[in-house]
Amino acid sequence: MDFNEFNFDAGLLEGLSSMGFNKATPIQEQSIPVILSGKDIIACAQTGTGKTAAYVLPILHKILSAKKRHLNTLILCPTRELALQIDQQIEGFAYFISVSSIAIYGGGDGVVWEQQKKALKEGADIIIATPGRLIAQLQSGTVKLEHLEHLVLDEADRMLDMGFYSDLIKIISYLPANRQTILFSATMPPNMRKLAGQILKDPEQVNIAISKPAEGILQQAYVLYDNQKVNLIKHILSETKFNSVIIFASTKDNVKALDRELRAKGFSVEAFHSDLEQVEREAIMRRFKSRSLQIIIGTDILSRGIDVEGIDLVINFDAPPDPEDYIHRIGRTARAETTGTAITFINEKDQRKFYSVEELIGKEIPKLPLPADLGEGPAYEPLKKRTFIKPGGGDRNKRPFKKR
Repeated sequence: MDFNEFNFDAGLLEGLSSMGFNKATPIQEQSIPVILSGKDIIACAQTGTGKTAAYVLPILHKILSAKKRHLNTLILCPTRELALQIDQQIEGFAYFISVSSIAIYGGGDGVVWEQQKKALKEGADIIIATPGRLIAQLQSGTVKLEHLEHLVLDEADRMLDMGFYSDLIKIISYLPANRQTILFSATMPPNMRKLAGQILKDPEQVNIAISKPAEGILQQAYVLYDNQKVNLIKHILSETKFNSVIIFASTKDNVKALDRELRAKGFSVEAFHSDLEQVEREAIMRRFKSRSLQIIIGTDILSRGIDVEGIDLVINFDAPPDPEDYIHRIGRTARAETTGTAITFINEKDQRKFYSVEELIGKEIPKLPLPADLGEGPAYEPLKKRTFIKPGGGDRNKRPFKKR
C-alpha cells in the first residue's frame, strides 16, 4: 500500500519521501486507518516491522488537522535509547511541517533536568518519555496533561518486564479520560492483557506474526558448560575478523564481568548498562556507530534500544530468556539486506529454552564443535529429563524438564 493512499498532509508526505518511505509495511497498513479513526488499538508487532511510523504518522497528521495546538501526545517507552530514537524519527517525518517533540529521560545531571524542564514549559506537541523521569517532572508541576489527546505505550511488554506497572498507572491517573490510547507490544503476556483491560476502551486489535530471522543471518550455536564460555568467546573474537560485535548477557553483573575479561585481553570493548551516566552511554553509542569501538556488551534492553546498521556479529553469551527475545537480539545484525552471523552459547540448563527458539523459527540451528583445547561440552538433549540436585538435597530436589 502506497503512503499516498492514506491522504496524509502534503508536508508529511514530503517528509516521508525525503526519508525514502514509499510503501507501508503490514503493521502500518493495518494500524494507520484505525489510529486515524480515533479508536483505541492494541498492536502486537516486534521491533523492525515499522511500528514507530505506524503510530507516529497518523498522529502527526491529526495534530496538523487540529483546530487548537497544545501538548497533544504522550509516548511512553522503556529506555532512553528508544526515546531518543523515536524523537529522531519524529524529527525526520516532521521536517517539512510545524510539529515539535521532546524526549524526556533520566540518567543525566542537573543541567539535563533543567533543559528538559525549560523545554516542557515552552511547550511541545509530542513528549516521548521514560516513565520514571516523567513522573518526576509531573510531581514538579512542569507538565500539564489535561488537554492530551493521544497516549502511546511503545514496547509495553518491556516496560512491564522492567517493573514499570505502578509507574504507568500513576502517569495515566494524570491524563484525561477522553483520549485515544495506542498500545504497541512485541508479546502479549497475561500482565499485558490486564493492563490493556484497565486503560483501553473497546480497542481494535492488530496482530502481525513474529517474523523469522533475516535470511542474511548465519545462525550457529555451541553447547558448552558455563566455565567454557569466556575462553570460547575469546577464541571466536581472536580467530575471526569481525568489525562490529554485540554481545548479549543475561544480567548487568555478567556484562561487567565479561567486559573485564575482554579488556584484559586487549579487545576494543565497552559494557553498556544502567549504572552508566547518560552522557557515557551516548558516547559509547557514538563510538560504536562510528566503528571506533569494536565490541559492545549489554543485556536485552540493548536488543530493542539500538539501531545501528552494519553489525556483523551477535553473540548470545547467555541464551535469551524467551524465544522472541532471540529474534530481537539477532535482528541487530543483517539489517538493510546485509549479512551477519549470530552465535548462541547453550549451557545444560538452557537447552530446553533454546529448543523453543528452534521451534519458533521452524528449523534446527547447527551446533558447532568446541575448539579442542576447551574440552568437550554436554550433549544437546533438550527433551531429556534432567535432575538438578542441591548440595545435600538427595532426591527431594529433582526438577525434570517436562515434554510438551
